[in-house]
Order: sequence, then structure tokens, then C-alpha cells
Amino acid sequence: MEEGIGGRKYQLLDLPWEDVLVTHIFCYLPLRHLISLQRVSKQFHALIQVYLANCRTFDFTQIGHSIPKEAFCSMLRDNKVLQNLALQNCSDWLTDKELLPVIGQNQHLLRIDMRGCVCLSRHSLVAVSLSCSHLRHLGLAHCEWVDSLSLRSLADHCRGLQSIDLTACRQLKDEAICYLAKKCPRLRSLSVAVNANITDASVEEVAKNCRELEQLDLTGCLRVRNESIRTVAEYCPKLQSLKVNHCHNVTESSLGVLRKRNVEIDVEPPLQRALVLLQDVVGFAPFINLQI
Repeated sequence: MEEGIGGRKYQLLDLPWEDVLVTHIFCYLPLRHLISLQRVSKQFHALIQVYLANCRTFDFTQIGHSIPKEAFCSMLRDNKVLQNLALQNCSDWLTDKELLPVIGQNQHLLRIDMRGCVCLSRHSLVAVSLSCSHLRHLGLAHCEWVDSLSLRSLADHCRGLQSIDLTACRQLKDEAICYLAKKCPRLRSLSVAVNANITDASVEEVAKNCRELEQLDLTGCLRVRNESIRTVAEYCPKLQSLKVNHCHNVTESSLGVLRKRNVEIDVEPPLQRALVLLQDVVGFAPFINLQI
């Protein structure tokens, strides 16, 4: 509180809320601190609601380990300008009932992270596809409710998609991934890791349609073989990272081409692996000087 003209006492809340406090001050404060400010007074509660209604980014990991359902609904009730939404800290309880109203009133969302949200259903993904046509980044890792129909809906309506994480979405098969690749040619990052249904057919379709691809995660895709990796090498000149750990049918005969282009690969070359094994077994590696 400071003394102003005429001896009047000015307080923080006397500053213009939307033009000054929300836009130029509160944006630098951690979200958890702003939520705590709501308990100071009715005026602060009203001010924070104004701030929450104007937030473009909402990352619930900034608040704490557990978010009450009622708090989630209250914080996002009036927001219609969201661009980024991260929901991992709500994964244990978040259902379609809480999420669908938020998605429905925020049609400018560019990034949504629903990793591990096991209580949602395919209806949430369909809602995202119908409401968020500008979506660029989507995280669905370990959302086993994602099925072919909901992914096809996403591909039909969100053709500007640049990255999607489908790790452990085990309902998905080649047909769905091939459809996604054809409809979303701007994909730069794709994970279909931990899915035994994925074969060379998916990988080749992605390679041929998504020429801008930079990151591809095939970890644990046991049915992927060298043939599709060679197709990736041929059609994806911008590839920077490839993960093929536990892809037992992918060998150095296909990976070697990518290594020469300095693509980061999560499995070591055979000779390097042999030296590491030798070190572990007999401890000789420090004394061996080989050109790798």
C-alpha cells in the first residue's frame, strides 16, 4: 500500500485487473501461488477467476500432485481461450464428464497432453477432433481406450497435426496408423511404441506420406523389420531420432544407413555392444583399443 495524490492509500487491487495485473504481473507467478491467493479475500478470489478465464496455457503439473475434481471444474469453467492443456496430474480421476465441457468451449487448442488419463473414453478424443481443428500436438500415451474409430476422426478433422504420442495404445492396428499417416502428412513426431500390432505396413505408410518426419519411436514393436526401416531411410530425409529398442527383427543392415546420416538411434552398433558386454563379463574393455 502506498500513499498517492491527495493522501489516498492505493492497494494492489486498485491497479487495472485485466490490463495490468493479469497481463503483466500474474503471468510471471507460478500457478500454485495464484491458486493460493484465492483464499486471501473475496476480491482476490474474483481477480484470480479473471486471470484463469484468460489463461492460454494450463499445466496442472504446476499445481501439485493431486488436483480435486471440483477445483479442476472451477478453474476452467470460464476459460474460452486455451491453447495448451496438460492433464497428467488429473489422470487418476479425470472422466469425459469433466473434460468434454472444457474441450467444447476451447476451439483454439493447439496442444493437449492426456498421457495416462485412463478414466477417459473414446468420446473425449472424438470431441477433441470435432472441436479443435487447429490442434498441433497430442499426447495419448497409455490411453488404452483410444481405438481406430476415434483416431480416424482425429485424422479427418486435425490434418495439421505435427506430433502425436500413441505409446501403449494397444487397440490400434496398422489400418488406423496408415489412415493417420495419409490424412496428416505434416507429422514430425510419432510414437507407436509398445504395440505388438504394428507391422512394417504402418511404418512404410508413415515414411511415404510424412516426409517431414523428425522423430519416430517404435520401441517394442516386435513385428517391425528391416524392410520398413530402409523405407524410412529413403523417404524421411529430415529424420533426427529413431527408437527401435526391443525390435528384435531390426538389425544393423538397415540402421547403418541412418547412422551415416547422424540419426540418433537408441541401440548401439554391434561392435560397441560387444565391447560393453566384454567389459561387463571380464573387465577387459578398458585395455582394448579398437577403432569403432
